[in-house]
Amino acid sequence: MTATTPVAAGPAKAAADAIANLLTTPPDSAQPHQAQSLADGAAGATLLHIERAIATGQWDTTHRWLRAVVNGGVLATIDSSLYQGAPAVAFILHAARRAYGTADRYGQAIQAVDRAVMALAHRRVDQALARIARHELPAMAEYDIISGLTGIGAHLLRNARDDDALPRILAYLVRLTRPLRHDDQVLPGWWTALGPHARISAAFPGGHANHGLAHGICGPLALLALAARRGIVVDGHSEAIERVCAWLDRWRQHDDNGTWWPQWITQDDRQTGRPGQTAPLRPSWCYGIPGIVRAQQLAAIATGDPVRQRLAEHALASCLADPGQVDRISDLSLCHGWAGLLLTVWRTAADAATTVVSDQLAAIADRLLPHATATGHVGDGLLEGRAGAALALHAAARGELPASEWDACLLIT
Repeated sequence: MTATTPVAAGPAKAAADAIANLLTTPPDSAQPHQAQSLADGAAGATLLHIERAIATGQWDTTHRWLRAVVNGGVLATIDSSLYQGAPAVAFILHAARRAYGTADRYGQAIQAVDRAVMALAHRRVDQALARIARHELPAMAEYDIISGLTGIGAHLLRNARDDDALPRILAYLVRLTRPLRHDDQVLPGWWTALGPHARISAAFPGGHANHGLAHGICGPLALLALAARRGIVVDGHSEAIERVCAWLDRWRQHDDNGTWWPQWITQDDRQTGRPGQTAPLRPSWCYGIPGIVRAQQLAAIATGDPVRQRLAEHALASCLADPGQVDRISDLSLCHGWAGLLLTVWRTAADAATTVVSDQLAAIADRLLPHATATGHVGDGLLEGRAGAALALHAAARGELPASEWDACLLIT
């Protein structure tokens, strides 16, 4: 996977094709909020057809799905995000135009939706900065990949027009990493009063600090690092990366199987200095060690820190070599299953300083294929459904990382 995938191409292609054949016809009457969901709607499934069209040259199915996504108009409310509404539509339209190879295709639609995304980004940054000025704690949906400004920033990093929306998002994330005084406490700026399920929870009195790539601080860390690698930096950029890395260093754990990080830190954890989580859990993209490691590896590369890079890569290699962790994966999904593990490890291996990560790839591939047909009980979506599984299988069959770079929506590239 640093070069090719150690998996049987024929069975992987057959599995990907079988899933894609179930998704040739878009839903007839999907409402915009469903059609424009990257997580579980037509927008996410469209990415599968874009990626396949690059290989086959057949674009009819892709065009049909794109029309279904925008048929009911484009949602651009204050809650729109990379995974819902205008930013999701913009993400797939830009991916399609790049893959199709002509600037004219979808140009008018892209200009219109880009304007909506830029306006949304500015509104959401203004809203977030006003919240900080009031010394209030954020919701994860303010800043995370799925619902927040980090996800919108991930799109703009690849597709920004002549606008300062992306620099404003980056400057906001720098501010997010600074301590915030709230109710006579000094807390990390991303500390939320909510539990991991985005609501007040008796199990999380005083809230928590989330580490996951999907919903926690590793999402902003990955975006700041990826922007820095592209030479896009704002005031305080490197210091923000260092603050997040120092926090993760504080909560880094070691056991006989290697190095790991807890999914989150509670008020009790913060006061005792010890995480309540006593062992690593499922090695997923969304919350697990692979996502947390990828963010730190990107940060290390962006800041020229070979010690951190080696530590992160060895932590991932140890995780993958531990059956007690890997056996916790029970499905093929991108979010928390084999597909997400495959792509996150693949992207990490492609940037790795040593072979310690890529040496584990064959074992992941061996576990991937037996699950390839076990998608009958899931939906058609990207994050937890058939479309995401088929995209991972398609890449595995070709032995190449995604040509359309659709996995930028996971912030692993």
